[in-house]
Amino acid sequence: MGSRAFGLATEGSDTDRRGVFLAPTPLFWRFEKPPTHVEGPGEERFSWELERFCELALRGNPNILECLHSPLVEHLNGTGRELLDLRGAFLSREVYGTFTRYALGQRRRLDADVRTTGAPRWKHAMHLLRLLGSARDLLRTGELRLDVGELREPLLAVKQGEVPWAEVEARMARLAAETEEALRRTPLPAEPDHARVADFLFRTRRASAEADADREVVQRVMGAGLTGQG
Repeated sequence: MGSRAFGLATEGSDTDRRGVFLAPTPLFWRFEKPPTHVEGPGEERFSWELERFCELALRGNPNILECLHSPLVEHLNGTGRELLDLRGAFLSREVYGTFTRYALGQRRRLDADVRTTGAPRWKHAMHLLRLLGSARDLLRTGELRLDVGELREPLLAVKQGEVPWAEVEARMARLAAETEEALRRTPLPAEPDHARVADFLFRTRRASAEADADREVVQRVMGAGLTGQG
């Protein structure tokens, strides 16, 4: 994730890794439930349990949706492949609200920096421009693409503080207006496909429970065989 997934990495960029894990179904039958997320191992690593990840994605959480659409996938099993095939089920017009609220929060922080220090945090300004452009294009096309492509150099110029703040503000205002206009014509459905995602979760949990039951049978059979040999 981060700059590497956005096509904005430079020599000093960190490598942020995000993942999704499936907690075995029998763990949910206990009073103490499995964690909804796990930090690590190592720095800049964070993973969500599958159900929590899907919940956040259905709400249109920008960070989660970007994780789901990252072009850089390092490890993928069958369940992960099916999750990626579901990417379109999480997208809807509701992303306008979630992306806009997230962008407004980031903008307030930038304005606070300008008031206190006279300048914004340019890296944050760059990523806000990237987010606004991503939201606009998502609403226009119905697809979420992370790599900024030909916008890499103009965005990196903002990160380096080479673009006046007034011009950056003007870009943000223009992107916000274009995003609002894109909402009126978007091909995205009104709501995400909750039923399709729920079916995926049910089948995944059931398969996990059945696999655990099969392991118990094998262990008992092997134990009985070993006892008979003794």
